[in-house]
Amino acid sequence: MRHAETVTFGGSGLDRAAHLRGDLGPLRQDKASRTIVLWRGKPLVEGEGRDRLVRLPLDHPALGSARAEPIFLGLEDTGGCFATDISAWEPEAFDKAALEGFFDPSEQQHPDLQAGQVFAELRGVMTRLDARDAELAATARALFLWHRSHRFCARCGAESAMSMAGWQRDCPSCSASHFPRTDPVVIMLITHGNSVLMGRSPGWPEGMYSLLAGFVEPGETLEAAVRREVFEEAGVRVGAVDYLASQPWAFPASLMFGCRGEALGREITIDPAEIEDAIWVSREEMMAAFAGQHPVLKPARKGAIAHFILRNWLADRLG
Repeated sequence: MRHAETVTFGGSGLDRAAHLRGDLGPLRQDKASRTIVLWRGKPLVEGEGRDRLVRLPLDHPALGSARAEPIFLGLEDTGGCFATDISAWEPEAFDKAALEGFFDPSEQQHPDLQAGQVFAELRGVMTRLDARDAELAATARALFLWHRSHRFCARCGAESAMSMAGWQRDCPSCSASHFPRTDPVVIMLITHGNSVLMGRSPGWPEGMYSLLAGFVEPGETLEAAVRREVFEEAGVRVGAVDYLASQPWAFPASLMFGCRGEALGREITIDPAEIEDAIWVSREEMMAAFAGQHPVLKPARKGAIAHFILRNWLADRLG
């Protein structure tokens, strides 16, 4: 697919310098090294449009509430780049329910940081960040969530410890090593003639539809996963399937495989345990939705691979 790697979080050529993860002493002491900062999954950003990650010295006072060593993300032109989680910090007031919801519009200001440097929902700022900042934020968010949900050894149940600069957890009891997981997900542009198949999940904002998607199961190819998921969710049989593009999606830790497939029929029979609704949307209707002129349908969220694929489908750039 043309322009495949221009998808949000599509990669910036970051040198992850994996060979340095076992010995970071010199980089930790280097005054040129910097860290990005996350609080409960929200990156620290600045700028009028919240369009830049803040990079702080490793000894900045705001990092005092960090409970673990920073994770090493890689090398930038200016030096080592780390990520620090200060989720233990408690703002004077914040909406916990909003923080745990689908999208949290609130921002948090740490007292040791400059005015305008705030923690903001990554979903809300991801399309404003440049490719490097987007890759750093997504990588850090996924890694911190993995450490939080995989504290205990899957082999023996003992508490494991972070190692290799945050890219591994080692069990002191049985010596097992564990590595960050990424869940493969297919998300598919299923077309029939001039129309695309769209679905919505329960709890989504009113009018929000997106491409069908689902996890790849063990022993399954991407093509087989596309056909199975579409039939399970919408009762539609799919013929030929092609790969389009991929996107790392740190909500919480998936690798989205964008595919396209040709439906063999238009009859829809949804599984209500899987999705709330599924509809065929014509190219003209989708263009109206993207222009904000459709009476019901809203386009997929900007920054998501569904939006990226649909936009390129409308522009006839999938070839």
